Amino acid sequence: MGCTALALALTGTTAEAHPRSLARETLGAGDGWASYGTGTGGGAAATPDHVYTVANWADFKAALVAAGTAPKVIRIKGTIDANAEGCDSFSAPGYDFAQYLATYDPAVWGYDQNLDNEPADSPEGLRRVSAANQNTAIKAFVPANTTIIGIGKNAGFKGASLQITAVDNVIVRNLAFESPLDCFPQWDPTDGDTGNWNSEYDSAVIYGSTHVWLDHNTFTDGDHPDSSLPTYYGRIFEQHDGELDIVKGADYVTASWNVFSDHDKTILIGNSDSASTAAVDRGHLKVTLHHNLFANLVERAPRVRFGQVDSYNNHFVAEPGYGYSYGIGLESQLVAEHNAFTIPAGISEATILKKWSEAPLTADDNYVNGELTDLIAVHNAGVPTEILQSGAGWTPTLRTKIDPARAVPYVVDHNAGAGRLR
Repeated sequence: MGCTALALALTGTTAEAHPRSLARETLGAGDGWASYGTGTGGGAAATPDHVYTVANWADFKAALVAAGTAPKVIRIKGTIDANAEGCDSFSAPGYDFAQYLATYDPAVWGYDQNLDNEPADSPEGLRRVSAANQNTAIKAFVPANTTIIGIGKNAGFKGASLQITAVDNVIVRNLAFESPLDCFPQWDPTDGDTGNWNSEYDSAVIYGSTHVWLDHNTFTDGDHPDSSLPTYYGRIFEQHDGELDIVKGADYVTASWNVFSDHDKTILIGNSDSASTAAVDRGHLKVTLHHNLFANLVERAPRVRFGQVDSYNNHFVAEPGYGYSYGIGLESQLVAEHNAFTIPAGISEATILKKWSEAPLTADDNYVNGELTDLIAVHNAGVPTEILQSGAGWTPTLRTKIDPARAVPYVVDHNAGAGRLR
């Protein structure tokens, strides 16, 4: 047994939680889509030697692979930084960002050709190697039958991307996620009329997995909001992707009592309209969002394709720069009920909904600034070129307590997010 494994085993033994502790909690019956069928228990059945307390990235990744898919609980102590050594630690030998900028400057390169065919020894080729190094370093793959939970009020991750990929039965609770910065965004001259910087890495990705419960977490851009990012070639040097992606046939997900704030592209449910994606996603992507706070976001809270998504008792707080909350995409079946929206003067309530494709939705008993509002009617009146139809075609049944929509701002704002789990 190596030193790390030994340390983990000893920590697991000494930090064994009491059977009734938060680390052993399972998702309650009827609490959203993740309670469907077998339900979601994460690592609640873990034996004492499969309970780990970790405080650094290396030990966290070691705990994930320890004991395979046997039930496990991983307790996070403090803030774990997946990029503690900085972006330079991922750079390929010879990579020079100044040279990259000089080589692909639109005044030199133009806008007609992308960089896909650049050779390995080019600035783009070296960027690709550097990006691959970061990809390996900051992604952590969560196995089946796992609970990851923060200890106390100040636990979480910086610069990390949790990958919940092709597994079943995972719980993630009481953690603050600061969005990972892509150290090596790619310049695409052909993206739009004047090119764009494109980035990778979501704080959490649920990819082809089932029975996942995300509860009392906080997702933000932390110390690196988009406003702090530089501009090159006249475009923002975009280093953030999403906060949460639920894609590729993922199913039976409940996200409850989380805070999603200070971000652009927030939650994506279904990542493409393509025929190949439709073949995987159609009939899946069943997701419940309840009692979440969505504050100071630009868009995608969430953007939905294909899925049966139940969104109730959430509080949406718009600020300048707001784009929309619900994105209505291909074959989506969104039910949005009993939600509250706080919108300042100058932002139209017609923009709460955004139509991307023809897909009816149900939107009842929603309040905007304390007033009962028909979201579909105000959208259609304000955006007559994008008429939405009413009636998602299904009725959610997997709900526990439904709070009055007028009470949602108080209930959610005082109880959602990391550090408030009790």
